[in-house]
Amino acid sequence: MRVVKCPQCGTDVDWASAPYRPFCSERCRLIDLGAWLDEKYVIPGPLEDESVDIEEEAEPAGRANGHDDDD
Repeated sequence: MRVVKCPQCGTDVDWASAPYRPFCSERCRLIDLGAWLDEKYVIPGPLEDESVDIEEEAEPAGRANGHDDDD
């Protein structure tokens, strides 16, 4: 029997028989879902400013070798 802690309240949960795993109950599952919907949890990603910098630093096609396409 594998026992894990409910990530919401810390109660021991039998992994094999818990219908709301990893949560101990529907209540804990809904509390966690509500926190995601209220944006209390976030997944880190690139900042918007970083993506703008990458685009600004990229050279236009044909100019990487220092020559214009008009030649």
